[in-house]
Amino acid sequence: MKVILLQDVSKVGVKGDLVEVSDGYGRNFLIKKGLAAEGTEGRVKEWEEKQKIRQNREAKLEKSAIEIKKKIGGKRVTVLVNTGEEGRLFGSVTTSQIAEVLKQQHGVEVDKHDIKLDETVKNVGVYPFKIKLYPGIETSLTVEVKAG
Repeated sequence: MKVILLQDVSKVGVKGDLVEVSDGYGRNFLIKKGLAAEGTEGRVKEWEEKQKIRQNREAKLEKSAIEIKKKIGGKRVTVLVNTGEEGRLFGSVTTSQIAEVLKQQHGVEVDKHDIKLDETVKNVGVYPFKIKLYPGIETSLTVEVKAG
């Protein structure tokens, strides 16, 4: 029996999967508990259409990530901050600050959660960081912290 999972089911699949299960398990457990819908001909066709749409969307996102990587890969982002004695900052440079400066200087919007700093930036200097643009696609940049 084919069923389309409406929720993640351990050892069966994740939400949105079309899976083959035994008739009893499908009817008496998955469908009865609302974890799956029966894979009728109409539902299977609808599922296939949704999969094509999702694949097209994923391909566009991946292409966009590759273009962004080419545009900003290896570039330097400059952040101006207030400093105290010996170039120490009053706090630290955050990933949200880096994301904001990236947007201003290079016109690229990234989520602050996708920015990974190797170390906490608490002094004036140059620091490497990475941005996860898409699963499996990352780019490396540097942030230059200057006293402003």
